[in-house]
Amino acid sequence: MQRPYTTFPAGLPAIGLLFLRTAIGVRLIIDGSASLLGSQGLHLGVWVLGLLALGTGTSFVLGFLTPIVAGASALAGIAVWLWHPALASSFVHLLSLNTASVTIAILLLGPGAISLDAHLFGRRKIIIPRA
Repeated sequence: MQRPYTTFPAGLPAIGLLFLRTAIGVRLIIDGSASLLGSQGLHLGVWVLGLLALGTGTSFVLGFLTPIVAGASALAGIAVWLWHPALASSFVHLLSLNTASVTIAILLLGPGAISLDAHLFGRRKIIIPRA
């Protein structure tokens, strides 16, 4: 079975990917919590987007299921921007071009060696004992 990423960069590239994931994750967590605590009423769309931003932000920071989360985050941002422009105006930071480009970069580059994905799904060294 082919895994989504064949390698998990270590060293300085891993630290760079950690900073990239943390920056976008913290931004999504802040924007998601602000949208849930804001005064926009009890619109279902606002709650769903806020919870999605909190979940994806937390997953980015931890590096857990990074390709799935990055794809979902980018698709949700683009969908809201295209189909609900009025709702998109309240999520200006969440749906900015900068956020979408960083999310797509993380999707293409992978989570790096400092992530839960690398720990759970990374390559393993199998030692077979002699009989």
